[in-house]
Amino acid sequence: QVQLVESGGGLVQAGGPLRLSCAASGSIFSINAMGWYRQAPGKQRELVAAITSGGRTNYADSVKGRFTISRLNAKNTVYLYLQMNSLKPEDTAVYYCNAEGWAVAGPFGSWGQGTQVTVSS
Repeated sequence: QVQLVESGGGLVQAGGPLRLSCAASGSIFSINAMGWYRQAPGKQRELVAAITSGGRTNYADSVKGRFTISRLNAKNTVYLYLQMNSLKPEDTAVYYCNAEGWAVAGPFGSWGQGTQVTVSS
């Protein structure tokens, strides 16, 4: 079983920064890709940024140049970060961490519980 726990959300003024963190732990053999998604009220969940095990990154057009995704492999935990700069009110959403890979029990795809990001104008 693989658990993802997010942290770092909160209330920030427009133009300010915020950093999200996600810790992936459990019986993990390898993680192929990790990503951040977000869901605003009344909207579908959308990909914000993703990173592969090889470090290849992909960003939504709306966050390019403002957000940076990064990943750190520790001994028993893989950490995923999202540095968000120049935040806009339209970035307000619940942000979810996602990971896909291989665990002891087989392939997995897991989601975190979500963390609220609110950007005030």
